[in-house]
Amino acid sequence: MKPAAVSERDRKMAQRCVECPVCRRARAEQKGFAFWFVKSIEDGLCPFCRAYERVYGRKAHEPGS
Repeated sequence: MKPAAVSERDRKMAQRCVECPVCRRARAEQKGFAFWFVKSIEDGLCPFCRAYERVYGRKAHEPGS
């Protein structure tokens, strides 16, 4: 299965996830309420978290490189 191309809209939505204080804290701390919250909602509720995964190839709660 070939992965879909990342659109400009996906990039803009992923940027909102990068700037989100809750997601930022979850990526930095890797524990606590923010981590649990982002891990729980990223697949089902948050379109920005889903876009982040499409653009960066990792979940919104996983630490950056």
